[in-house]
Amino acid sequence: MKPNFTQKVTNWGNFPVVEKEMKSEDSIRKIKEFVQNHNEIIARGNGRCYGDASLSEHIFSTKRLNKFISFDRLNGVIECESGVLLSEVLEVCVPQGYFLYVTPGTKFISVGGAIASDVHGKNHHLEGCFSEYVLEFSLLNEKNEVITCSRTQNSDKFWSTIGGMGLTGIIISAKFKLKNIETAYIRQESIKANNLDEIFQLFDESESWTYNVAWIDCLQKGKNLGKSVLMRGEHAFRHELPKKWQQNPLRLRQKINPTVPFNFPGFVLNKWTVKLFNWLYFNKQQKKEVKDFVDYETFFYPLDVVKDWNKIYGKEGFIQYQMVIPKENGKEGMRKILETIAKSGNGSFLAVLKLFGKNNPEAYNSFPMEGYTLALDFKVNKKLKNLVEKLDAIVEEFGGRIYLTKDSMSKSSLTNYLQNVQNSKFVSLQHKRIINNN
Repeated sequence: MKPNFTQKVTNWGNFPVVEKEMKSEDSIRKIKEFVQNHNEIIARGNGRCYGDASLSEHIFSTKRLNKFISFDRLNGVIECESGVLLSEVLEVCVPQGYFLYVTPGTKFISVGGAIASDVHGKNHHLEGCFSEYVLEFSLLNEKNEVITCSRTQNSDKFWSTIGGMGLTGIIISAKFKLKNIETAYIRQESIKANNLDEIFQLFDESESWTYNVAWIDCLQKGKNLGKSVLMRGEHAFRHELPKKWQQNPLRLRQKINPTVPFNFPGFVLNKWTVKLFNWLYFNKQQKKEVKDFVDYETFFYPLDVVKDWNKIYGKEGFIQYQMVIPKENGKEGMRKILETIAKSGNGSFLAVLKLFGKNNPEAYNSFPMEGYTLALDFKVNKKLKNLVEKLDAIVEEFGGRIYLTKDSMSKSSLTNYLQNVQNSKFVSLQHKRIINNN
């Protein structure tokens, strides 16, 4: 990337595409100069969010803020610049017997992005969001000052920045805790569920497991509505592993990483191909329940194996739609959502259901609340806006909200929940859209 030029920019969904100024620097003095001379700036990490969340009139790319600062191996505390990717953190810490406390479904996001989105994973019901393990970070604020933020120092900025979608400033570096592991493997159980009642029962029975996630076939109707596979897991101890892996339990085997070389033609992904994929996915597991060991990449990041998988959706791109519905209404809300999707025929082959635990009241800008969350991918087409409007109405009916990191077209009443972020210096296209549509 050249240090400063106007270019076409888009996030992982390839929707929307904008032409804006992009700047990347690793010198604090030069970053300050850029901030001094512009309004309406937003920081952008690796562009793995969706929609218009990290787009603005002026974009600061943190890709050159890519250095590690320190690693306290005794206490499992790492400090690095904000552009370092979670994949790079894992490369450093896993061989030392550490893992991320919280990780989303891709390892290719930046540390700054993980804080700004306050990402969650398959373990929110037990271990919360990424912010629970952040000790401090340095922030270039709207006054063009670099300040240290923690629970005791500049705590107001600490909590408004967490989940604040980059609207409080540019995160320069961060220090956070890691969890101890004995191996790079997960002890996994995969259990099939024939309908929504079964999958909700499985979630109830699995709350003591650290990691829980379900893939759902969202084109099923009637008695098969909610047909799914639950995957639950725990970090494996060395003695549990098959003998062949016990020798080097923290080392992963080499894999072949395929690439999607070009944007697929629009007709490839349709109701029938999604139905076929869903049938194959559900039936590849022949038994009702399978117990095995998988490496952490297979368990946490199944899509990361395929480079540029976003091209499957074609050049028009796709959106990711993720909502949360409070636990007391979870099953009823999800039933209505799945019925609406199945009826539309606009299916998602990446439909992922998770359970959230209680939210941290201090992290008031974080997306999770106690309840069920469903993440869906939808190809951009003429029918999509109408479908999103119908889904939004259901989410609102049941007292839910939308994840800003994924949002690109949801109604403002479901997305306008950020507090203490308003300033003229740091503004995203997403935030402008939400405010203007109120």
